[in-house]
Amino acid sequence: MHSTLPFYRAPLGLLTDLYQLTMAYGYWRAGHVDREAVFHLYFRKLPFQGGYALAAGLASAIEYLESLRFTDDDVAYLGTLQGNDGAALFSAEFLNYLSGLRFTLSVDAVPEGTVVFGQEPLVRVQGPLIQCQLVETALLTFLNFQTLIATKSARICEAAQGDAVLEFGLRRAQGADGALSASRAAYIGGASATSNVLAGRLFGIPVRGTHAHAWVMSFGDEREAFRAYAEAMPNNCIFLVDTYDTLEGVRRAAEVGDWLKARGHKLAGIRLDSGDLAYLSIEARKILDAAGHPEAVIVASNDLDERLVASLKQQGATIAVWGLGTKLVTAYDQPALGGVYKLSAIREPGGAWQHRVKISEQAIKTSTPGVHQVRRYRRGSEFVADMIFDASAESPPGRTMIDPFDLTRRKTFGDELQHEDLLVPVFRDGARVYAMPSLDETRARARAQLASLHPSIRRLEFPHLYPVGLESELHALRTRLVLEARGHAVEPEGA
Repeated sequence: MHSTLPFYRAPLGLLTDLYQLTMAYGYWRAGHVDREAVFHLYFRKLPFQGGYALAAGLASAIEYLESLRFTDDDVAYLGTLQGNDGAALFSAEFLNYLSGLRFTLSVDAVPEGTVVFGQEPLVRVQGPLIQCQLVETALLTFLNFQTLIATKSARICEAAQGDAVLEFGLRRAQGADGALSASRAAYIGGASATSNVLAGRLFGIPVRGTHAHAWVMSFGDEREAFRAYAEAMPNNCIFLVDTYDTLEGVRRAAEVGDWLKARGHKLAGIRLDSGDLAYLSIEARKILDAAGHPEAVIVASNDLDERLVASLKQQGATIAVWGLGTKLVTAYDQPALGGVYKLSAIREPGGAWQHRVKISEQAIKTSTPGVHQVRRYRRGSEFVADMIFDASAESPPGRTMIDPFDLTRRKTFGDELQHEDLLVPVFRDGARVYAMPSLDETRARARAQLASLHPSIRRLEFPHLYPVGLESELHALRTRLVLEARGHAVEPEGA
């Protein structure tokens, strides 16, 4: 498996917020070292006002968890931290505990490339409370960003309607590590290649690229620049034609295309990077076809996003390849997914689970208790609904689900529907039990998953709402715990 964390030497014990360590210290001081907990990682709202999200980032999380520990240098650094009184923040005994800590968590997760929705867990973490707490921040940073970029990429590919989409965002990404994560996630989401050569080497993603405006400007004129490039790389000729006059640039590219053809090569295409891309692409296509280069593709870039790609398609643009940079790798117009990590159950060693719920003035922020699993129902190859149920319940899940934010919205599933449970075992007691798919297999899964969504859910504007709800018994448990937390009396069942 290629490393997904190439800039960092594992282990990454300090890839966490300080408050995770202060809570861990508090648990240790309180004697809660052996207390077991369940946490779920999920997001509340779908990104980009869309109808779905595409899970990504699990491979990075797995690599992080497999090697996780606190090194001697980590512990020495923590020993230098001070409280507001100038005294050591952590005791030497606790730091010694951290240095010997080996992670024994059990983790279940939705495989990368799976379509997912708000409120349903992408990851379930179970094990010692301290360990669950210490991994929160890192899991969120891996899953949040890559899920966001994979979703953006899938939306752009949907808009491109089968045309090739290239990821060109390295120079505009949020740092080198962000760029690599974005290249990987964009490929999962459907991009066919990247300009990021390091991502190509590390992840096996195809790389694409020819020349920039500087190449043209370094020569006396455009024709000379194109000819020199063709002589140097006759098998990689997509000419950037908008340095001076776009349509004149297309004509000069076609002339050099004739020179290439005479020598047994061909003009691969031209790239438009400014101006009215619909008009220019239509006119460029006429010029190329008339000059005998119908196989030459038109590539477009210039701050594109899914909505602009869709608009250009509607305008009849003859663009065959789309280069997406800034607005893909920065998830432009929604820079964060907003994933959260919430405690939902706790127990003493050998004891029964005690359910936990967080309530809020905002209904969407009220959490759900239990040990969650997501059951996806489908009719043939089409996904029809997702039901979240409590896997720790003594009785098997029912077939009725309720919208947690509108109890009048209910759905009962008939026996004719097939189903699968989305969270699969990844770690058991600290040992990985999950066979990691290749990146190409993950990309193929994403394509198949998206094809199983109704087109109304995939559309860019005002998508249809995919049904997600709580299994009826879990909904009843959540309601009861919320009422109790708010100080309301709860009638016993059957009263």
